[in-house]
Amino acid sequence: MTGPQPTQVELTVRQRELLERLNRREKSSQQLVRRCRIVLGGADGANNEEIGQRLRIQRATARRWRERWATVAAGLRLAEEEGIDDNRLTELIEEVLADEPRPGAPGVFEPEQIAQIIAVGCEDPRGSGRPVTHWTPRELADEVIKRGIVESISPRSVGRFLKRGGLETASEPPVEERRPRRPGSL
Repeated sequence: MTGPQPTQVELTVRQRELLERLNRREKSSQQLVRRCRIVLGGADGANNEEIGQRLRIQRATARRWRERWATVAAGLRLAEEEGIDDNRLTELIEEVLADEPRPGAPGVFEPEQIAQIIAVGCEDPRGSGRPVTHWTPRELADEVIKRGIVESISPRSVGRFLKRGGLETASEPPVEERRPRRPGSL
């Protein structure tokens, strides 16, 4: 009893060389290396189950990347025939093996803005003329808007940035956390 046949992976000699180079390149991400190995394994005749066992991945993952390669193989061959150089062909291969854009709205704040918000959160609020000893998310949001770092931002977003930045583990948090007081406590 045989199952469905895996998508055929065909490589030109040049594509194989570039995939093997990407596989060995020190700056290649693990993700890219794994995907190169899936394509190379498929070209060597391994089925999805064998590739999955060899790379310790799901069979569906091997199938997905084999199919992705198969959909663009003709375009890559055509680019080679038109005389594309190795650097550009490598870039195209990396694009094929990269993640597709994820659904959802893009981020609102640039990484530089987030870093600046965190930096302001590390400052003493009194230096900015604030009458508090610790930043509250509201005070910090108002301050970064006042400084022109962002046009608008919610206190909740400020809190998330500070938490994600690891500042919640500081011995004295830069942002005062609002907790309800228990009756009878000061």
